Amino acid sequence: MTNTSYPASYYAASANPVPARPALQDDVETDVCVIGAGYTGLSSALFLLENGFKVTVLEAAKVGFGASGRNGGQIVNSYSRDIDVIERSVGPQQAQLLGNMAFEGGRIIRERVAKYQIQCDLKDGGVFAALTAKQMGHLESQKRLWERFGHTQLELLDQRRIREVVACDEYVGGMLDMSGGHIHPLNLALGEAAAVESLGGVIYEQSPAVRIERGASPVVHTPQGKVRAKFIIVAGNAYLGNLVPELAAKSMPCGTQVIATEPLGDELARSLLPQDYCVEDCNYLLDYYRLTGDKRLIFGGGVVYGARDPANIEAIIRPKMLKALPQLKDVKIDYAWTGNFLLTLSRLPQVGRLGDNIYYSQGCSGHGVTYTHLAGKVLAEALRGQAERFDAFADLPHYPFPGGQLLGTPLAAMGAWYYGLRDKLGF
Repeated sequence: MTNTSYPASYYAASANPVPARPALQDDVETDVCVIGAGYTGLSSALFLLENGFKVTVLEAAKVGFGASGRNGGQIVNSYSRDIDVIERSVGPQQAQLLGNMAFEGGRIIRERVAKYQIQCDLKDGGVFAALTAKQMGHLESQKRLWERFGHTQLELLDQRRIREVVACDEYVGGMLDMSGGHIHPLNLALGEAAAVESLGGVIYEQSPAVRIERGASPVVHTPQGKVRAKFIIVAGNAYLGNLVPELAAKSMPCGTQVIATEPLGDELARSLLPQDYCVEDCNYLLDYYRLTGDKRLIFGGGVVYGARDPANIEAIIRPKMLKALPQLKDVKIDYAWTGNFLLTLSRLPQVGRLGDNIYYSQGCSGHGVTYTHLAGKVLAEALRGQAERFDAFADLPHYPFPGGQLLGTPLAAMGAWYYGLRDKLGF
């Protein structure tokens, strides 16, 4: 059987040591079978184990192999479409429920890190950086919106103030969210996996789910074994493939690219980001960056629709980095990698149930670090019979991409080109 290892990323190179986890080679029984050992699956497993369920996790490769172990590492609140957009779509009552949950994921991450003593370089503070007066106006509206839902750890930054937190001359202002922040994402996933195992959960790596036998007692088949469960949670996101055709039709895997510099040294690192906050700009096709624990700069951006790997990631991302931070023109890039996230047409997550016992959450649309941790709690609540918050997500309207993924990919790329042009022209 093929042994799938991590991609050659900075995160894999600096991962905390972990025990070897076997592939499933037997027939086992459990209360809940979780498909996917990324944040959604691990968060679900933890909440279920804490509430007395017996849990088995199947991972096709290694813990955190997908987006959970490759992302920019930024703790960003709310959803890929903000609460006001949701409110216009579904009305005030459902939006109120979703708005009340929009800032919960970051709290869950911090609770997990503290409770299970996870070493993942957690730092507080995230900056949304405005490149135009229009973007600054949007941040002012966003601050009022978030404060309406009780989120108050926010500070608007004028041009002078943003220069104090990030050494980029392009920004006209910004907003600081002190409940945002950043982490080593793979080490967070590895720490959560260890927490799952400390509570009696079992994780099988190199054990892809190849078929789900639906029914009153569903069975998940892997190449060398099977898991019979009372419930299944499908948490494969962009790496699920066509295991569940109903889910594949309403989503599209997309690739994003990330680079990591050589270590910058204390002086240069402190001059770029004196308070060690993470940064993302306000463009539709946004760039994001932050410092690592060993003072490298992680810089990411760009989207490849259909999740093809570009031939030269550094050639795509390095010019973006130098436009924001020309101080790094002589700095070497040590790592470059890509990872997939799952896009939905609405850019809102898809949550639901197939039959009576197969639950799923997918389609974070690039906003997954916090949402996936919330999703795990919401899925666990639903399995315990508390479905109000689950239903608030499940009732969001979702539609298939026009023409399926074959036509959806070029259409999405055309839409991204249009909005990218608007960003460049300042509309």
